[in-house]
Amino acid sequence: MPTTKQLQDFAQQVRRDIIRMVHAVQSGHPGGSLGCNEFLTVLYQDIMDYNSNFSMDGKNEDLFFLSNGHISPVFYSVLARSGFFPVSELATFRKLNTRLQGHPTTHEGLPGVRIASGSLGQGMSVAIGAAQAKKLNGDSKLVYCLHGDGELQEGQIWESMMYAAGKKVDNLIATVDYNKKQIDGSTNEVMPLGDLRAKFEAFGWVVLEVIKGNDIESIKASLMEAKSLTGKGKPICILLHTEMGNGVDFMMNTHAWHGKAPGDAQLESALAQNPETLGDY
Repeated sequence: MPTTKQLQDFAQQVRRDIIRMVHAVQSGHPGGSLGCNEFLTVLYQDIMDYNSNFSMDGKNEDLFFLSNGHISPVFYSVLARSGFFPVSELATFRKLNTRLQGHPTTHEGLPGVRIASGSLGQGMSVAIGAAQAKKLNGDSKLVYCLHGDGELQEGQIWESMMYAAGKKVDNLIATVDYNKKQIDGSTNEVMPLGDLRAKFEAFGWVVLEVIKGNDIESIKASLMEAKSLTGKGKPICILLHTEMGNGVDFMMNTHAWHGKAPGDAQLESALAQNPETLGDY
């Protein structure tokens, strides 16, 4: 099992990857990617039981579905550094004919990517289907999915939540990146979400809340608790209070970097805040 320091070093290198990838093509979504970095680091480096020899059937292994596909930079970096494909391929992000499209796709067969995502609101439905398939197949492994809080403004999410509870899909752990920001401003300004905990609970879910959503130990503890609550008749939700742009001072406390690339000087500033730990691509 990796130590906290090893997970922190991994996450720091992923931050460098995100910043460099988005800067190189002057396109992409660094804010949410940086905010979900620690979560995906812990999930792939410490929590999930997966087969490094990737196959789409996913039998006898934990599965992950990224619903808010615009945060592909962090997803690609974590996948590459977890051994799914060469780290050097990160240099092809958003370029012509790359497997690393701006939003994840499946037609190029990128290992680790199970669904095309980016059309928001769809990932939970797919995750529920995968979780039910595991139950039908007698597969005891778990299904994880990640959603943006702004994504919860999509109606399909609420239909999925109702279905998951009604059908007792209790091998599903859904996490919400609860940074309270989206591309046009705060979620309260765009479409208030209200009391998310109360809403999920009213739909029949078990809800865990992580106030320090960028803290490695807090994330690990919440995921371990969520795993212990599976198999008890209810789906699990983790509300992860993250900071958009976490780890880069000028990207934090604002929605401005949701989908904006840093310039040359900003790149150097961001990299200086995050010294290399595992080697750049």
